[in-house]
Amino acid sequence: MARKKEYIEEVVVEKAMQLFWRHGYGATSMQMLEKEMGINKFSIYSSFGSKHGLFLESLKCYKKKVNSTLEKFKNASNGIEGIKQFFYDSVSFNFKDDNIKGCLVTNTYYEFSNSEDELIKAQMNAFMNNLKTIIIKKLETDGTKNKETIFKQANYLLLAKHGLATAARVNTKQEIEDYIEMTFKNL
Repeated sequence: MARKKEYIEEVVVEKAMQLFWRHGYGATSMQMLEKEMGINKFSIYSSFGSKHGLFLESLKCYKKKVNSTLEKFKNASNGIEGIKQFFYDSVSFNFKDDNIKGCLVTNTYYEFSNSEDELIKAQMNAFMNNLKTIIIKKLETDGTKNKETIFKQANYLLLAKHGLATAARVNTKQEIEDYIEMTFKNL
């Protein structure tokens, strides 16, 4: 007879996500996961198959958390100002909790950039391509820009977003705000 789970999967995935967010995939050990999640290795393997499976579930959990910010951005009708507001929104939660900074997707994107892990790379690329598509749509609202300029500015803003997510791990709120203001002053 199968044993009944004595934990709520969404709760333990949230805890794992927080741990992966703070330390990254590679630096997070099974022992750390057991302690943080409050369950044993057997339960982790039983529910998620592996640390990798748990990480994939953690990425899904993170994407659900940031979905409202992404939807607000997607639905914004004010072009470049909407992109700028997205930059502010995407880092605003970094200054509420000193233990977690940056963006889990960006951190993962960097950590797995040279990896052979096609599942994670595909998820990261899909997320970044979606973000770039939204940025392009916002830039297209400015009828004075040609396609080449729009694509160059979209690339610039996507790279600036990566830089912002990385800077949010170590810089002050004022430095981040200055970074955002200067990024958009150059458009």
